Amino acid sequence: MTSVKADVAQSLLKIGAVGFTPDRPITFKSGILSPVYVDNRRLPYYPGEWREVIAAFQQVIQEKGIHFDVIAGIETAGIPHSAALGFASQKSSVFVRKATKDHGTKKRVEGGDVRGKTVLLIEDHITTGGSSLSGVEALRAEGATVTHCLAITSYEFAEAVENFRKADVMLETLTSFSAILQQAEKGKTLTTANRELVEDWLRDPHGWGSRQGK
Repeated sequence: MTSVKADVAQSLLKIGAVGFTPDRPITFKSGILSPVYVDNRRLPYYPGEWREVIAAFQQVIQEKGIHFDVIAGIETAGIPHSAALGFASQKSSVFVRKATKDHGTKKRVEGGDVRGKTVLLIEDHITTGGSSLSGVEALRAEGATVTHCLAITSYEFAEAVENFRKADVMLETLTSFSAILQQAEKGKTLTTANRELVEDWLRDPHGWGSRQGK
C-alpha cells in the first residue's frame, strides 16, 4: 500500500467520511443495499484533512504525469475539491451542472470556455460513474478533451470500471477500499467479521441484500 493511499484512508476514517453500518444497511438511490457509506462532503469542515487530500491530488497528478489545462468538478460534491485544487495548482477551474438549467444561458459547463482545452475531471466519490461520465459528455460537447478523472474514493464496482473504459476515460483514485478497510481494521473501527461482510458486498453489491436476508 502506498503512503498516499494509507494517509488518505486514515484521514477519511478520522473525520467520519467513511462509516460502516452492517447492522443497519443504507439504501442507495439505485436501490443497492449497503453496509458502508462514504460522505466526502465532510472534508471542507476539516481543513487539516482536506489540505492533505488536495496535496494528494497534486501528488497523484505529478506521479501519473497527467497534463491538463483546466480542472472541472461535477456539482455539487465535486466542486469544492476541484476549486481548491485549481487554486492550489494555479489552474483555471470550471464546474459542470448535472442537468442543463432552464433559464439564462442554459449551459452545463460554467465558469469559462473549455473549447480546445484538455480538462481534468475531479470527483469526490464514484459509485457507478454515471454522473461523472455525463459530465465528461457535457465537457466534450463543449469542445474539451477529457482523458482522466481523479476521485478521492470509489467503490471499485466492476460496473464503474467498465463504464469508464467504454468512455475512454482513465479513472484514478487517491485511495482504495482495500486500503480503507485495512486502516479501519487496524484502528479497530471495523472487526474482521464485518470486514469480510463489506468485502462480500464489494464483490457483488446488487446481490448482497438478498444474501443477508434483507
